[in-house]
Amino acid sequence: MTTTVEPTAEVRRLIELATANFPALGTGVTDIAEVRAFLAARPAPPPSGIEVAHVADEDADGVRVRVYDPTDGAAETPVVVFAHGGGFCVCGLDSHDGFCRAMAVRTGAVVVSVDYRLAPEHPFPAAPDDCWTALRWTARRYAGRRIAVAGDSAGANLAAVMALTALDRGGPELVCQALYYPMLDPQRRGDSHRRHARGYFLTADHLRWYWDCYLPRPADRTDPYAAPLHRADLSGLPPAQLVTAGLDPLCDDAWAYAHALAGAGVDVTLAHLPGMFHGFLSMAGALPRALTARTEAFAALRRALHG
Repeated sequence: MTTTVEPTAEVRRLIELATANFPALGTGVTDIAEVRAFLAARPAPPPSGIEVAHVADEDADGVRVRVYDPTDGAAETPVVVFAHGGGFCVCGLDSHDGFCRAMAVRTGAVVVSVDYRLAPEHPFPAAPDDCWTALRWTARRYAGRRIAVAGDSAGANLAAVMALTALDRGGPELVCQALYYPMLDPQRRGDSHRRHARGYFLTADHLRWYWDCYLPRPADRTDPYAAPLHRADLSGLPPAQLVTAGLDPLCDDAWAYAHALAGAGVDVTLAHLPGMFHGFLSMAGALPRALTARTEAFAALRRALHG
């Protein structure tokens, strides 16, 4: 069982604010159009203020990506292919723009953010297919450079799946998979799903709704490309960096994956924040501890990228 502590008053206020500004998925709101309308009606967050030398939307063999280059074209700059969170159903390039800007600047790497197709209109395997297309495009465009994959929440699932697919298909070679509070198991077997089922922003109802949208076919729920925790053999995968939050329903799943990776001989580092909640790395502007944790996570990724 992972370690948890009760949130501080500052963290509790952020949890309450995030909850109030998010639809009651799976209970009060179940229609995807209504969900997206709710999110679109929220006030736009202030610009991150993080300047990146070059930012452009591009076509990666039919998949839209946004490329953040902190060096504006310097040769040999390493690359991160990033998949955003949002339960496979919401969010996109704009929601994670500030996060990707910070990642590019802090890691000194080109960040390729993938605008993969969303469920329920495009259920599995649309999202991993799009991420795989973007990864192959990246490997061709930046041939010879060190490449990592990264993602948060559902995007961390997709990053893990990119690593699995690259291993199974003989490349591209990856130097790291950075998985920030990953969403890995549609069966939700970890005890944290019950300990933190509600009251800490992400709820059991949210997760059930997300997985139902993404995996409408029961047979897909044990497919390792949808549920990496069901992968029997994890040997040969690139080093993994995981960040977990003690108040997150997904926490025990991430720890189980870290344990399975380590048992397969994969180099694993895990940063656990006992008093934090799901999504906290994206709240670095409002929470000093989140800023510190994000800075440390990006520093670890920078070390992997630059060898």
